[in-house]
Amino acid sequence: MAIGILLLAGCTPESEPETDTPATTPAETPEVTTAPDAGETAPVEYEPLDTVETDIGTIDVLAENLEAPWSIVFFNDTPLISERDTARILEMDASGNMREVGVVERAASQGGEGGLLGLAIHNDQLYTYLTTGPDNRIIRYDITGEPGSYQLDSPEELFVGIPAAGYHNGGRIGFGPDGMLYITTGDAQEPSQSQDLDSLAGKILRITPEGDIPDDNPFDDSPVYSYGHRNPQGLAWSEDGTMYSSEFGEDDWDELNIIEAGGNYGWPEVEGTGGEPDYIDPVQQWTPAEASPSAIEIHNDTIYMVALRGQRLWEIPLDDAESSTDYLAEEFGRLREATTAPDGSLWLLTNNTDGVGEPDENDDLLLRIEEP
Repeated sequence: MAIGILLLAGCTPESEPETDTPATTPAETPEVTTAPDAGETAPVEYEPLDTVETDIGTIDVLAENLEAPWSIVFFNDTPLISERDTARILEMDASGNMREVGVVERAASQGGEGGLLGLAIHNDQLYTYLTTGPDNRIIRYDITGEPGSYQLDSPEELFVGIPAAGYHNGGRIGFGPDGMLYITTGDAQEPSQSQDLDSLAGKILRITPEGDIPDDNPFDDSPVYSYGHRNPQGLAWSEDGTMYSSEFGEDDWDELNIIEAGGNYGWPEVEGTGGEPDYIDPVQQWTPAEASPSAIEIHNDTIYMVALRGQRLWEIPLDDAESSTDYLAEEFGRLREATTAPDGSLWLLTNNTDGVGEPDENDDLLLRIEEP
């Protein structure tokens, strides 16, 4: 059941906007090259195109020439990747080749940060977060076929009416330990919406897999789980069920937050640590030049947070979340996604073709860190 309200938002570009051309129905997309045939093995073994020694260890380049990739999920052992502006879902098969599973034709970049963004898998179905023009919404697909021939079928608009704008669309989605779908939304360039509990902007939302409002949400008859966010794009849970989220600040501080039901995280009244009793302070903060964070992943009792403007990977131990170490500074450019593969390695997506970065010849890349 699709719920939500259709809202439009104004446009005020952020300090480092992402400015690509909209692509509602891509007519021509770049060739994607990947590792040569590694054969059908179990478990899957990908032959890297290149191997780079870095300050965090050996990194394998598994794919090149991706176009503004945004999210990776695994359907069984098969990685599926979203491309923001082409609106393609790509599948990497067991022999390391990339193919198009489908195009989410309603996704529109609006010349900025919108388009096809986050992905999540639940009960053999693919959940997608996308900008359509008038709003951001969740569309669910059945995944049919076999590895190497997957297709997207039976699209269902599950949740609509999340305010959209050229920038600050949030976009990360994920299923929590409670089986509910969590959705990060940006303030859609209207900061006051973040404090408005009648708006879906500047929030973390919580809905059932069918798009309904859970009875135990913190606000009656509302999908809002937490509020006072500017543009959160990271979402992850530790083994004890604690939820973490990373968030873009404006001029002063980017944040890593522990998310509490009903919590108010302060934007636009507070950016970073404010020490005010009405708002929840972050557990750690960075300047936008160091971070501008997108995804986070909890891997081996450590939070890994990728940085766009900061062009690095931050490592934050769960047992000391106020400390951090950075790796890969300017090694691969802007980093958008981090996720754990079924074999336990950490996979990253670069994001140098997003209209803000300075892409090298083979960007964007899919990277694997075997033992971070």
